[in-house]
Amino acid sequence: MQDSLRRFKADIFQALAHPTRIAIIELLEGGELSAGELMERLGMEQANISQHLAVLRSKQLVVNRKAGNQVFYAVRDPIIIKVLALMRRYFQKHLKEALELLSEMDGSSVVQRQ
Repeated sequence: MQDSLRRFKADIFQALAHPTRIAIIELLEGGELSAGELMERLGMEQANISQHLAVLRSKQLVVNRKAGNQVFYAVRDPIIIKVLALMRRYFQKHLKEALELLSEMDGSSVVQRQ
């Protein structure tokens, strides 16, 4: 059971392992968008967006619905938005620590030169 859960987690993180796929999820945070709207907002070609959407669909992170000749995408479960928000907080926390350490190092190198 534990191995299955770890594999599931790894699959989700693998699907999110590309900045474009994260950008798609973040754009869908505000609600569903058509493939055309995603292309426009990301400034990417249709084939490229389609590949990324296929990965997100295969891991069931996004769902789609057809309306006429358009396909609309939405986040399957808003929990994934929370996961990305937690990752943002993690990044900001550790970036702040790294910047503080760098600042301390810069300050000590100035003292050592004097």
